[in-house]
Amino acid sequence: MLRRRKITLSVAGGAAALLLIGGGVAWAVSAMQPAQPVESTQATSPMPSAEVKPTTEPPKNEAPKYDLDSPSSITVVVNKQRPINPIDWAPDDLVLPAGVPNVWDHPIRAEAATALEAMYAASVDAGVPFTVTSGYRDYALQKEIYDGLVEQGGVAFADKDTARPGFSEHQTGLTVDLFGEEGCSLDACFGETATGIWLRDNSYRFGYILRYHDGEQATVGYTYEPWHFRYVGVDVATAMHDQGVLNLEDFFGLPPAPTT
Repeated sequence: MLRRRKITLSVAGGAAALLLIGGGVAWAVSAMQPAQPVESTQATSPMPSAEVKPTTEPPKNEAPKYDLDSPSSITVVVNKQRPINPIDWAPDDLVLPAGVPNVWDHPIRAEAATALEAMYAASVDAGVPFTVTSGYRDYALQKEIYDGLVEQGGVAFADKDTARPGFSEHQTGLTVDLFGEEGCSLDACFGETATGIWLRDNSYRFGYILRYHDGEQATVGYTYEPWHFRYVGVDVATAMHDQGVLNLEDFFGLPPAPTT
């Protein structure tokens, strides 16, 4: 049974300076005779009035600008309180990651696919190749999965682990569920495998983050999913890694999303 969790800035500175431009007259005094005026060595044209000139100072440090709302943005945040808008949006640049094992041949967005291909090559070199078990899922497929879980165990049961249609990160085309040769597909034990550990520690280098960390349920709204990786770009993923931030809500200063 596939379970995925989809479900899921700036100041500029400027300055101006007043540059006062003026002129003057030089005077000399003779020690033997009464003081006599001495002609100015400056031009006799009228003194210009003070004027304001802009400076060329560089802008102050600016906070990064991220688009958290547009569904086509690679930094869009989709969670239980932030549905995709429009709710049935679909990306127009879906491709199949080349050379990456893919159980259901699920495509993902082109930029994310290129990054996944590079991450897969690195995982092979490290001896921990992975397989894609799920990628892009449209609104209709997510509804089918969610409704099936509701029928199986009720709404609370379905909401614990699965996004409602329109609230799924998989619908962005930026998310993949992965597993390795050790097994533990779509299971918490994947986080303890060599592949799961390598992905957790290295995915940021390729622009991916582990989206639902252990212990973050109160913020992200889902149980621990060591297989669920979301593409956000190398800049954001690296910043989160370097700062020790585990989820997009905290990194972007958004409220927790524990309920729908």
